[in-house]
Amino acid sequence: MSNGEQKSVGSHRLKITDTTLRDGHQSSMATRLRWEDIEMVAEAIDSAGFHSVEVWGGATFDVLHRFLGEDPWERARRLKKLMPKTPFQMLLRGQNLVGYRNYADDVVDAFVDAAANVGIEIFRVFDALNDPRNLQTAAKAIARNKMHFQAAISYALTERRIGGPVFNMDYYVNKARQFAELGADSLCIKDMAGLLNPDDAFKLVSRLKSEVSIPIQMHTHFTSGMADMAYLRACEAGADIIDCALAPLALRSSQPAVEPFVVTFMGTERDTGLDLELLGRIGEQIERFAPKYRDFIDRSRMAVIDIGVLLHQIPGGMQSNMINQLKAADALDRLHEVHEELPRVRRELGFPPLVTPTSQIVGVQSVMNVLSGRYQIVSSEVKDLCYGLYGATPAAMDPEVRARCLQGYERGEQPIDCRPADILEPELEQARKDVAQISDKLEDVLTYALYPRTGMIFLRYKYGLDNKRPGEIGKTIEQAKAEDELAEKARHGELMPRPTYDNLPPDARRFGVMVDGEYLEVAVSGGEALGQDAIGPAPGIPTSAAPRAAAPAASAAPAAPASVGEGERAVSAPMPGTVIKIEVETGAQVKSGQTLLVLEAMKMENALVAPCDGTIKRVACSEGQQVRKDAVLLVLG
Repeated sequence: MSNGEQKSVGSHRLKITDTTLRDGHQSSMATRLRWEDIEMVAEAIDSAGFHSVEVWGGATFDVLHRFLGEDPWERARRLKKLMPKTPFQMLLRGQNLVGYRNYADDVVDAFVDAAANVGIEIFRVFDALNDPRNLQTAAKAIARNKMHFQAAISYALTERRIGGPVFNMDYYVNKARQFAELGADSLCIKDMAGLLNPDDAFKLVSRLKSEVSIPIQMHTHFTSGMADMAYLRACEAGADIIDCALAPLALRSSQPAVEPFVVTFMGTERDTGLDLELLGRIGEQIERFAPKYRDFIDRSRMAVIDIGVLLHQIPGGMQSNMINQLKAADALDRLHEVHEELPRVRRELGFPPLVTPTSQIVGVQSVMNVLSGRYQIVSSEVKDLCYGLYGATPAAMDPEVRARCLQGYERGEQPIDCRPADILEPELEQARKDVAQISDKLEDVLTYALYPRTGMIFLRYKYGLDNKRPGEIGKTIEQAKAEDELAEKARHGELMPRPTYDNLPPDARRFGVMVDGEYLEVAVSGGEALGQDAIGPAPGIPTSAAPRAAAPAASAAPAAPASVGEGERAVSAPMPGTVIKIEVETGAQVKSGQTLLVLEAMKMENALVAPCDGTIKRVACSEGQQVRKDAVLLVLG
């Protein structure tokens, strides 16, 4: 294509997909936006003139039923009644759907049918490994429903820029061709970590425009600070559509804000046609209820961007997961070791792009390698990846690591090279049987099929079999205002002053204590302490320069006490988690390396194996039980 022809490609209105109701709040505040607030802005967003609105998929399905006690299917259905004009869009993880593993074809077919039935019209489908075989079933189902199939390429790098032996320009062009051959109606460059360099964006879009004839949409995150520049250069190269969020839920780890792009292209051949004043009014409405969600917003740093992404190429959500896991293991000081380990693990596992679910798989395994030794504990998902259940990785895996991970694997130690779903047995009929006593609705069956444990908890609540609402109780705007008022009083010194030596009650008694190496005096009056630091450090006693550690948050209940006698060995929890499956019982003879139980942590299943041959003397936990780090789970003799 000539330069003149490329210019003509860009001579049309720039279309914008609004992500506020999905990725905007998923990235900004952990997907916690509740229905009561969504319905306040839905009709206005519908009238704004967006190309589409992303309202479903990604983490929304998981968070809605797990934490908000809300039916994901019903949200989409209710939302469509408020937003009949703008096409609904969702993010579908290929054969993973909206879960964390590959599902059988019958589940994929049924899910797409049901999603189309509740109003989803544009299906953005991606695969974490960019394996086209994992999009085939979804693509056929979308076509059968006469909906729009947008194939997304997961953008990844091994270098600072496009290039190197894996993620070079030819790699992306070949993927674009493969996805177009699947019948894609449009193509999306899905940059989940904000790694897309502006110059690379121009070159990539220019090249793709000369190779495929379908529209190209850009998706990125503001995390690294390059997103606005990358979008601008992509639009100059002829990108047809960009993803943006309304200002209150934009920037940081979310998408770029839509409003600056409206002004940037106003009056040009790429004028978006969107009403800036209307967008401003919607943003003001969001600002009114946003304080309810501030506990989910990262306020730990001043910077709006994370240059760590530029340094280590770790997406923000993945970094947060690893930090949380290290905190739970009381090992946050080892984060630098995890940063060093992660590139090694990624290389050994074939350079999977760091997008859900492979980002979690690589991240959790990196943490486990640091905490427990390299591949001493291997998650079920890593075993599945090595076996080929997620598809073909962009590069070859390290054969020694692969063999080690597959040692004793239940499906076999020889990896497959066929389409992963070809070896999966149908799942839908069994799911119907499992929930038959609760519901026969396809939507409910699919909720359970995707999330058996939390899905069942939600369905029992939905149909009144359990009264306890799953998940969290959201903060009200009144509570947020009360917090603001309290903080304001504190700033003005209007709260009750702390006791000092001059205003202690007559019966007060003083005691010296050591807290985290710091000497403090505690005053006790009438049998009650006035506060461990009510008086402050004792005069003349040096204090530690380091701040005291925060009191530990309430954690999971410990496993049942289990004594370990002479000649016995304990199998302990390497991290906090939930025991989801116990494979042995007391008295069983086990071999070294045999799986004893499965512990779920950070959405990954970790098989704990026997450290030696022996006999199970005691099982000190039960399925479904939450356990602390280092809790004794089984005892071998």
